[in-house]
Amino acid sequence: MPLNPSLSRAKDRSSSVLGRPEFLSLNQPLRNSRASRRANHWRTHQCENLPEPESTKERKEPSRLPDEDCMLLNPSFKGIAINSLLAIDICLSKRLGVCVHSSSSWGSVRSVVTLLALTGHGMTWICGTLVCLMQSNTPAGQEVLINLLIALVLDILTVAGVQKLVRRKGPWDMSPGFLDCVALDTYAFPAAHASRAAMVSKFLLSHLVLAVPLRVLLVLWAFLAGVSRVLLGQHHLTDTVCGFALGFLHFRLMESVWLSSSACQTLISMGTFSWGSSN
Repeated sequence: MPLNPSLSRAKDRSSSVLGRPEFLSLNQPLRNSRASRRANHWRTHQCENLPEPESTKERKEPSRLPDEDCMLLNPSFKGIAINSLLAIDICLSKRLGVCVHSSSSWGSVRSVVTLLALTGHGMTWICGTLVCLMQSNTPAGQEVLINLLIALVLDILTVAGVQKLVRRKGPWDMSPGFLDCVALDTYAFPAAHASRAAMVSKFLLSHLVLAVPLRVLLVLWAFLAGVSRVLLGQHHLTDTVCGFALGFLHFRLMESVWLSSSACQTLISMGTFSWGSSN
C-alpha cells in the first residue's frame, strides 16, 4: 500500500532539519555522550593550564597609581584644618592684592604703596643707619646705632635663611625686584618687610625718647609697611603675621646680646669710621 504523500514530505522535512549543524549533537548515540564530556573536560583543563598572554594579564590587573596620585580617603583632622587654613589664606591674600597691577582696583595708589613698602626695605634701613652713624658724635648715639645695625644684619640673614628653606611663592607668583634680590628677599615666607618693621619700631620705642604722637605714628608705620607687601601681591597674610612675630623675636634676641658702649667704641676704632679719640 503506498505511503501518504503528506507524511513522506513531513518526514523528509524533519530529517533535513535534524541534519543542521546545531542539531547534529542530538543525532549522536548516547554511548558517545560520556566520551564527549571527557574530551570537553580535558580541553577545558588544557586551556586553563596554558599561559595567558601579557595583554590579557594587563587587562585583568587594575593599573596601580603612584602613591602621590592616590587620594587619602581618611585624612586626619589636623591635615584637614591645615589645608583649610591655607586655602583661606591664599583666597584672602589674592583678594587683598588690590595694587598688584596698575589696572587693579587700587591701581591709582600703587606708587604710594610701593613707596611705603620701600621704607621697610633692608637696604633703606642699613644705608640710613650707616649715614646716621657717620654723623653721630656721642657714645650713647653710636651705641644705639651700632646695635641697630647688627640687628638689621641679623634680621636680613635670618629671614633669607628661612625663605630659602621654605621656598614659598607669593599669592600672585611675582618675580622679585632688584632691591629684593640685593636684600635676599626672594621668597614669600616669612615677610621680610614685616619682620624688619616690627623689629625697628620696637627697637626705637625702647631706646629713644619719643612723644606720644610719634610713638603712635611709628607703630602705624610698622603695620602699614608690613601690609603694603600684601597689597602689592608679594606676600600672604600668614607671611606677614609670621614676619611680625619674627621681628619681635629678633628684638628680644638683640636685647639679650646688647653691646655695651665700650664694645661699640672698639668696633668703631677698628672700622673705617673716623671719629676723634677725644669723643
